[in-house]
This record gives sequence, C-alpha cells and structure tokens, in this order.
Amino acid sequence: MTGTPTGAESPGERDCDDAGLDRTSAAPDRDEREQVREALAAAARQSGFGLVTPGERPTAHALWAAVGGVRGLLESLLPGFLFLIVFTITGEVAPSVLIPAAVAVLFVVVRAVTRSPILPAVVGLVGIALSAGLALITGRAEENFVLGFVINAVWLVALLVSLVARRPLVGVIAGLLTGDHDWRGDPAKRAVLTVTTWLWVGMFALRLGVQVPLYMSSQAAALAATKLIMGVPLYAALLWVTWLMVRAVYARRAA
Repeated sequence: MTGTPTGAESPGERDCDDAGLDRTSAAPDRDEREQVREALAAAARQSGFGLVTPGERPTAHALWAAVGGVRGLLESLLPGFLFLIVFTITGEVAPSVLIPAAVAVLFVVVRAVTRSPILPAVVGLVGIALSAGLALITGRAEENFVLGFVINAVWLVALLVSLVARRPLVGVIAGLLTGDHDWRGDPAKRAVLTVTTWLWVGMFALRLGVQVPLYMSSQAAALAATKLIMGVPLYAALLWVTWLMVRAVYARRAA
C-alpha cells in the first residue's frame, strides 16, 4: 500500500480541521447572540416593567420609580395640563402649544444644571416640539395630539404582532429579565404572559378608541383632558396589575 504523500493531509486530518473550523466559526456566533441578548436584557431592565423582577413582590416605591418620581410626573403631566388650561382660557393655538414647549425646555435645562440624566427630558422636548410644530403649521390645536396617536398605534401593532407570532411581548421581557428562555414551554406562564400582553393591547386600543373620535370632531380640550387621564394614571395601574399577575405565576413555579 502507498502512504500519504509528504505534505498532504489525510482524510481524517481534513475532517478534524473542518470540525475545528466549524467550532471556531460557531463560537463568535454564540458570542454575538449572547451580546444581543444581554443588550436586550439591559434595555428591559431600564423599562418600567423591569423595575420589578418577575417573582418579586412589587412595591409602591417601585411603582413610583416606574413613573419617574416627582420629576417624572411633572415632566409627563405638566405640559399637557398647561395646554388644557391655556387653550380653555384663550382658545388660541400658539400660546397653548408654545407655553408647554417652553416648560419642556426648562426641564432640560434643570436636568443639565443638576447633572441628572438628561435623555428623558430631551425625548419629551422633541415630542412636544414636533407636536407643537404640527399644530402651528395647520392652525389646528387637535394636531398637537397626532404624534401620540402614532406612538400608541405603533405599540398596539407591536403587541399584536408578538401575539400572532406566539411570543407575547410581556413574556419576552420577562424572559430577558429572569434568563428564563423556556417560559413558552410552561403552560401556566405562557397563559399569564399572554393575558397580560392582551391587557396592554387593550390599553393602547382604548386610548385610540376614545381619543381619535375626539380628534375627528375637533374637541381639543376634551382630547387634552382624556389624554391626561389615560396617560400616566392608566399606565401605572396596568403596570401594577401586570407585576402582580407575573409575580404570581413565577413565585408559584419557584416554590
């Protein structure tokens, strides 16, 4: 029998080399997946839902933090409240949208001076400025609320897509927070996380169902009032219910 020529690889050596290459190429893929998963988990922890890990008992302090505390409430509610007051008194578009915009600028300045996280105030300012611009360009106070409709619609579609894909968004977030990537295999968890996702669908659908008809009928003051009521208060109430439902199923499974 003739041996393998010098410098040539045997079939066995080639198979070993190929296997080694496969393992080497697979390792970066796993690392990239882990990095993406860690980034998504970090983003989930920064959300209001992430302030209470599934299975833990929610507290009033956590809920207060989820709405941003005193500063967060002021930044969320005061611009809309000022719009309602000024528009009710004057009936004029310009002061009704420019005064809240000026207050939003003040919020950014205060955060910058106090060296607090500035991004929430900047995001709020951008949203208020865009809304004010639409109202000023069209001369219709109702246009001040169009951006809010878009945001609610985007969330509604994203939640519905997650349900159609059988990966309810609340479950995805809970899995990222706990590292429980097999929650879909647990019927109790899957059921609770699906129901809580439907509750959030209901909230966004309710906002649109109530506010869009007011927009269509040019009732800017009523629209501003309902937006205040269906904003932070409704969000906080639903967040608390979500925490309790998710905690119940995760605590029972951990026991």
